[in-house]
Amino acid sequence: MQLQFAMDTLTTDAALELAAAAAPHVDILELGTPLIKSAGLSAITAIKQAHPDKTVFADLKTMDAGELEADIAFKAGADLVTVLGVAGDSTIAGAVKAAKAHGKGIVVDLIGVSDKAARAKEVTALGAEFVEMHAGLDEQAEDGYTFDSLLTDGKASGVAFSVAGGINADSVPAVQASGARVAVAGSAIYSASDVGAAAAAIRAAITA
Repeated sequence: MQLQFAMDTLTTDAALELAAAAAPHVDILELGTPLIKSAGLSAITAIKQAHPDKTVFADLKTMDAGELEADIAFKAGADLVTVLGVAGDSTIAGAVKAAKAHGKGIVVDLIGVSDKAARAKEVTALGAEFVEMHAGLDEQAEDGYTFDSLLTDGKASGVAFSVAGGINADSVPAVQASGARVAVAGSAIYSASDVGAAAAAIRAAITA
Protein backbone atom coordinates (compact mmCIF):
# COMPACT_ATOMS: atom_id res chain seq x y z
CA MET A 1 0.00 0.00 0.00
CA GLN A 2 1.25 3.47 -0.89
CA LEU A 3 1.17 6.52 1.35
CA GLN A 4 -0.20 9.80 0.00
CA PHE A 5 0.40 13.13 1.74
CA ALA A 6 -2.42 15.64 1.25
CA MET A 7 -0.96 19.11 1.65
CA ASP A 8 -3.90 21.31 2.59
CA THR A 9 -1.98 24.56 2.75
CA LEU A 10 -2.45 27.79 0.82
CA THR A 11 0.95 28.80 -0.54
CA THR A 12 3.50 27.15 -2.78
CA ASP A 13 6.30 27.96 -0.33
CA ALA A 14 4.46 26.20 2.49
CA ALA A 15 3.77 23.20 0.26
CA LEU A 16 7.41 22.98 -0.76
CA GLU A 17 8.47 23.05 2.89
CA LEU A 18 5.98 20.34 3.83
CA ALA A 19 6.91 18.21 0.84
CA ALA A 20 10.62 18.43 1.60
CA ALA A 21 10.06 17.18 5.13
CA ALA A 22 7.66 14.36 4.24
CA ALA A 23 9.00 13.20 0.87
CA PRO A 24 11.42 10.55 2.20
CA HIS A 25 8.48 8.72 3.76
CA VAL A 26 5.64 9.10 1.22
CA ASP A 27 4.94 7.93 -2.32
CA ILE A 28 2.43 10.52 -3.51
CA LEU A 29 2.45 14.26 -2.91
CA GLU A 30 -1.04 15.73 -3.13
CA LEU A 31 -1.71 19.39 -3.75
CA GLY A 32 -5.03 19.99 -1.99
CA THR A 33 -7.85 21.82 -3.72
CA PRO A 34 -7.47 24.99 -1.58
CA LEU A 35 -3.76 25.13 -2.44
CA ILE A 36 -4.37 24.92 -6.19
CA LYS A 37 -7.16 27.49 -5.98
CA SER A 38 -4.97 29.83 -3.94
CA ALA A 39 -1.58 29.41 -5.61
CA GLY A 40 -2.60 28.28 -9.09
CA LEU A 41 -1.23 25.63 -11.42
CA SER A 42 2.31 26.89 -10.86
CA ALA A 43 2.22 25.10 -7.50
CA ILE A 44 1.88 21.78 -9.33
CA THR A 45 4.90 22.60 -11.46
CA ALA A 46 6.95 23.66 -8.45
CA ILE A 47 6.25 20.45 -6.53
CA LYS A 48 6.99 18.24 -9.54
CA GLN A 49 10.25 20.05 -10.25
CA ALA A 50 11.31 19.73 -6.61
CA HIS A 51 10.30 16.06 -6.40
CA PRO A 52 10.46 14.49 -9.88
CA ASP A 53 10.67 11.00 -8.37
CA LYS A 54 7.33 11.33 -6.60
CA THR A 55 3.83 10.94 -7.99
CA VAL A 56 2.24 14.39 -7.96
CA PHE A 57 -1.50 14.38 -7.33
CA ALA A 58 -3.51 17.46 -8.30
CA ASP A 59 -6.78 17.47 -6.39
CA LEU A 60 -8.82 19.55 -8.83
CA LYS A 61 -12.15 17.93 -7.91
CA THR A 62 -13.33 18.69 -11.44
CA MET A 63 -17.10 18.78 -11.94
CA ASP A 64 -17.29 19.91 -15.59
CA ALA A 65 -14.98 20.37 -18.59
CA GLY A 66 -13.13 17.20 -17.61
CA GLU A 67 -10.85 16.92 -20.61
CA LEU A 68 -9.85 20.59 -20.53
CA GLU A 69 -9.15 20.81 -16.80
CA ALA A 70 -7.26 17.52 -16.68
CA ASP A 71 -5.19 18.52 -19.70
CA ILE A 72 -3.97 21.77 -18.16
CA ALA A 73 -3.08 20.03 -14.89
CA PHE A 74 -1.12 17.32 -16.70
CA LYS A 75 0.71 19.96 -18.71
CA ALA A 76 1.62 21.66 -15.41
CA GLY A 77 3.26 18.46 -14.16
CA ALA A 78 0.56 16.43 -12.45
CA ASP A 79 0.67 12.65 -12.64
CA LEU A 80 -2.81 12.11 -11.21
CA VAL A 81 -5.83 14.44 -11.33
CA THR A 82 -9.16 14.12 -9.52
CA VAL A 83 -12.64 14.33 -10.97
CA LEU A 84 -15.72 14.17 -8.74
CA GLY A 85 -17.74 10.99 -8.80
CA VAL A 86 -20.94 13.04 -8.80
CA ALA A 87 -19.91 14.50 -12.17
CA GLY A 88 -21.49 13.17 -15.32
CA ASP A 89 -19.98 10.19 -17.10
CA SER A 90 -19.01 12.37 -20.06
CA THR A 91 -16.96 14.63 -17.77
CA ILE A 92 -15.11 11.65 -16.33
CA ALA A 93 -14.60 10.11 -19.76
CA GLY A 94 -13.20 13.41 -21.03
CA ALA A 95 -10.71 13.56 -18.19
CA VAL A 96 -9.68 9.97 -18.89
CA LYS A 97 -9.13 10.90 -22.53
CA ALA A 98 -6.73 13.65 -21.47
CA ALA A 99 -4.95 11.27 -19.10
CA LYS A 100 -4.41 8.74 -21.86
CA ALA A 101 -3.00 11.44 -24.13
CA HIS A 102 -0.42 12.33 -21.47
CA GLY A 103 0.23 8.81 -20.21
CA LYS A 104 -1.13 9.82 -16.79
CA GLY A 105 -4.11 8.88 -14.63
CA ILE A 106 -7.49 10.03 -13.34
CA VAL A 107 -8.66 9.40 -9.79
CA VAL A 108 -12.40 9.71 -9.15
CA ASP A 109 -13.17 11.26 -5.76
CA LEU A 110 -16.37 9.79 -4.30
CA ILE A 111 -16.98 12.55 -1.75
CA GLY A 112 -20.73 13.21 -1.60
CA VAL A 113 -21.65 10.00 -3.44
CA SER A 114 -24.30 8.05 -1.54
CA ASP A 115 -23.59 4.60 -3.01
CA LYS A 116 -19.82 4.70 -3.23
CA ALA A 117 -19.34 1.01 -4.04
CA ALA A 118 -21.69 1.12 -7.03
CA ARG A 119 -20.29 4.36 -8.41
CA ALA A 120 -16.75 3.05 -7.96
CA LYS A 121 -17.51 0.20 -10.33
CA GLU A 122 -19.05 2.56 -12.88
CA VAL A 123 -16.19 5.04 -12.99
CA THR A 124 -13.55 2.33 -13.07
CA ALA A 125 -15.28 1.03 -16.20
CA LEU A 126 -14.92 4.54 -17.63
CA GLY A 127 -11.15 4.32 -17.18
CA ALA A 128 -10.35 5.73 -13.74
CA GLU A 129 -6.96 4.71 -12.39
CA PHE A 130 -8.56 4.20 -8.99
CA VAL A 131 -11.28 5.75 -6.84
CA GLU A 132 -10.97 7.66 -3.59
CA MET A 133 -13.24 6.69 -0.72
CA HIS A 134 -13.27 10.16 0.81
CA ALA A 135 -14.81 11.97 3.73
CA GLY A 136 -13.99 15.67 3.50
CA LEU A 137 -12.86 17.98 6.29
CA ASP A 138 -16.42 19.23 6.88
CA GLU A 139 -17.79 15.71 7.17
CA GLN A 140 -14.98 14.68 9.51
CA ALA A 141 -15.97 17.54 11.83
CA GLU A 142 -19.56 16.32 12.10
CA ASP A 143 -20.73 14.49 15.21
CA GLY A 144 -20.51 10.74 14.90
CA TYR A 145 -18.11 10.68 11.96
CA THR A 146 -16.23 7.42 11.46
CA PHE A 147 -14.27 6.33 8.45
CA ASP A 148 -15.22 2.66 8.95
CA SER A 149 -17.90 3.05 6.28
CA LEU A 150 -15.23 4.13 3.80
CA LEU A 151 -13.36 0.87 4.39
CA THR A 152 -16.57 -1.12 4.01
CA ASP A 153 -17.42 0.64 0.75
CA GLY A 154 -13.90 0.11 -0.55
CA LYS A 155 -14.06 -3.61 0.12
CA ALA A 156 -17.52 -3.86 -1.43
CA SER A 157 -16.49 -2.03 -4.60
CA GLY A 158 -14.10 -4.72 -5.76
CA VAL A 159 -11.97 -2.12 -7.56
CA ALA A 160 -8.73 -0.28 -6.79
CA PHE A 161 -9.32 2.41 -4.18
CA SER A 162 -7.68 4.86 -1.81
CA VAL A 163 -9.02 6.03 1.55
CA ALA A 164 -9.00 9.62 2.81
CA GLY A 165 -10.67 10.86 5.95
CA GLY A 166 -8.57 11.58 9.00
CA ILE A 167 -6.08 8.73 8.67
CA ASN A 168 -3.20 8.53 11.14
CA ALA A 169 -0.63 6.00 12.35
CA ASP A 170 -3.22 4.27 14.54
CA SER A 171 -5.82 3.82 11.83
CA VAL A 172 -3.61 3.07 8.83
CA PRO A 173 -3.34 -0.70 9.60
CA ALA A 174 -7.12 -0.99 9.23
CA VAL A 175 -6.91 0.86 5.92
CA GLN A 176 -4.29 -1.57 4.70
CA ALA A 177 -6.33 -4.55 5.91
CA SER A 178 -9.29 -3.29 3.86
CA GLY A 179 -7.27 -3.79 0.69
CA ALA A 180 -6.77 -0.12 -0.12
CA ARG A 181 -4.19 0.72 -2.75
CA VAL A 182 -3.37 4.08 -1.14
CA ALA A 183 -3.78 5.59 2.33
CA VAL A 184 -4.19 9.37 2.25
CA ALA A 185 -2.97 11.28 5.30
CA GLY A 186 -3.32 15.03 5.65
CA SER A 187 -3.59 16.80 8.99
CA ALA A 188 -1.92 13.92 10.84
CA ILE A 189 1.24 14.97 8.98
CA TYR A 190 0.97 18.67 8.19
CA SER A 191 -0.35 19.64 11.63
CA ALA A 192 2.42 17.79 13.46
CA SER A 193 5.23 19.68 15.14
CA ASP A 194 7.67 17.41 13.28
CA VAL A 195 6.27 16.74 9.82
CA GLY A 196 8.97 14.27 8.84
CA ALA A 197 8.57 12.24 12.01
CA ALA A 198 4.79 12.15 11.61
CA ALA A 199 5.10 10.88 8.05
CA ALA A 200 7.69 8.31 9.13
CA ALA A 201 5.39 7.03 11.88
CA ILE A 202 2.57 6.42 9.41
CA ARG A 203 4.98 4.78 6.98
CA ALA A 204 6.21 2.50 9.77
CA ALA A 205 2.63 1.38 10.45
CA ILE A 206 2.31 0.10 6.88
CA THR A 207 3.49 -3.51 6.61
CA ALA A 208 5.33 -4.89 3.61
